[in-house]
Amino acid sequence: MAPYALVIAEDNPKDFEFLKQMVSDWDQECVVEHAPDGQVAFELALAHEKPLVISDIQMPLMNGVDFARALWERKPQARIVFWSQFKDEMYVRALAKIVPPETVYGYVLKSSPRERIMTAMGTVLFEDQCWIDPEVRKVQGRTGHSQTALSDIEFEALIDISLGLTDNLIAQRRYLSRRGVQSRLNSLYGKLSLDQEQFQSDKVGEAFNLRNRAVAVALRRGLINAFELEHEEEYLQGWLKRYKSGRR
Repeated sequence: MAPYALVIAEDNPKDFEFLKQMVSDWDQECVVEHAPDGQVAFELALAHEKPLVISDIQMPLMNGVDFARALWERKPQARIVFWSQFKDEMYVRALAKIVPPETVYGYVLKSSPRERIMTAMGTVLFEDQCWIDPEVRKVQGRTGHSQTALSDIEFEALIDISLGLTDNLIAQRRYLSRRGVQSRLNSLYGKLSLDQEQFQSDKVGEAFNLRNRAVAVALRRGLINAFELEHEEEYLQGWLKRYKSGRR
């Protein structure tokens, strides 16, 4: 195998050393370039005509999805193996929207056996074929089903209620009427299979708060997580500053 360069985007030192050793055992001629965050990974990958990358999903500065989007916009021929401890639906959903046509990529879980990780790397980076972890394929099936997959506006509504926004603030942020906000929320509840009638009780009134229930279901499905909500909170704070100053 001819010498080649491989960018490993991983902020966890132990995980990086694990991958580096695996690559060394596989091919000692490989030149490993370490990127501790998505921004460095982007800069390193751009230096190669056909970048080969192994990338974590959750990283500082630029997460794996944003890194891949930026890289594929410049170099759609780049091959990326995402390796993550998460099979969250939000990541699977986001990746499905950014992978260019005919682009080869992979997704393997960090909990996978060493042999499976090596298979994923070899299949994507050198055999020019996609490789998706079986557990992730299950999530892909749900995200691709019209009755369960969230639309962009439903996902937007989910983010808003996860951040604790009232109907009025959502209406201001999304340029909607209050009726429009309720319409989006009802659509979200339907996709999450929250039958409003099942949460009603003639004796005690509402048995559940639908907004809180939606967030709980979304967390369980992996549609949202604490890491990504931190970024959404930053976007919200930026919007609030503009809103208070009269600029939206």
